[in-house]
Amino acid sequence: MKTEKELNEAILKITSKIHNEYPELSKYLLEIPITIPEVSSPEINIKILTDYYETLENILKKYIPNHN
Repeated sequence: MKTEKELNEAILKITSKIHNEYPELSKYLLEIPITIPEVSSPEINIKILTDYYETLENILKKYIPNHN
C-alpha cells in the first residue's frame, strides 16, 4: 500500500499529465470531489486519496485510446 506522501505525489503527477497532455480533460478535475463535504473539516486519508487517484487514472485509461 502506498503512503499518503506517495499518493499525493502520484496525484500531482497524473493531474500534471492531464493539464499538459490532455488539457481538454482539465474541466473534469474540478468536478471530481476528493471528499464529501458533509463536515466542516473532512479528513483526507489513504482510502480517499487512493480512490481519487484511481478515478483520475480511469479517466485517462478511457480517454486516451479514443483520442490519440
